[in-house]
Amino acid sequence: MCNLYSLTKGQAAIRELTRSMVDRTGNMPPMPGIFPDYPAPIVRNNGGEREIALVRWGMPSSKKALFEAAKKRAAALQKKGKAVDFAELLRMEPDGGTTNIRNVSSAHWKPWLGVESRCVVPFTSFSEYERGPDGKFSPTWFAIDEGRPLAVFAGLWTTWAGVRKIKTGWEDGVEVFGFLTTEPNAVVAPVHPKAMPVILTEPDEIEIWLTAPWDEAKTLQRPLPDDRLVVVARGASRDGLAPAD
Repeated sequence: MCNLYSLTKGQAAIRELTRSMVDRTGNMPPMPGIFPDYPAPIVRNNGGEREIALVRWGMPSSKKALFEAAKKRAAALQKKGKAVDFAELLRMEPDGGTTNIRNVSSAHWKPWLGVESRCVVPFTSFSEYERGPDGKFSPTWFAIDEGRPLAVFAGLWTTWAGVRKIKTGWEDGVEVFGFLTTEPNAVVAPVHPKAMPVILTEPDEIEIWLTAPWDEAKTLQRPLPDDRLVVVARGASRDGLAPAD
């Protein structure tokens, strides 16, 4: 599961690769370490325009997952002798968000497969966690090549309402995104044998993902060829920039 990636190329490069017409991100600094629930740029269709916008990373979790989590919390509270309003408990169940999307045939994802909910997520490198000789996990970073050129993940976005964290409470009208994964290629598999992000590197692929009917767009959910990806770094939680002083 990819839960950390980097974007160190500027807005001009994003506009050029994705053919974006509108940039709503303001003065966007390099982002050498993007984590779940962070705001990050996506490119999406908005009416007749293709825009770059800052959106939070983490699509809504399934109703089933939230229901099961609320049931566990209710059982724990009842065990302590506390009264439970299950409907309210379920409404306020924290949804940490779904960062990676694999099973697009699931009924949960079907409302967001149309072109109005598709996006691409710019990146320059992404990481998967690898267990070291000491038993601890640390990031291994992958990129198109050592120069870390810009590419994008194939993603989905929506507007969400709910609770992400108990301390922040209910949030309304929050724009969120996630990106698709697929089986890993031979470069990623030794580190993470379950999955890798769906990566698009060509403007024509981006055009298909953002504009084509689903039957055509879904063919892009496939691993990047082995010769198009390399390991560029290990161990750091940031990539693509010199470490901060």
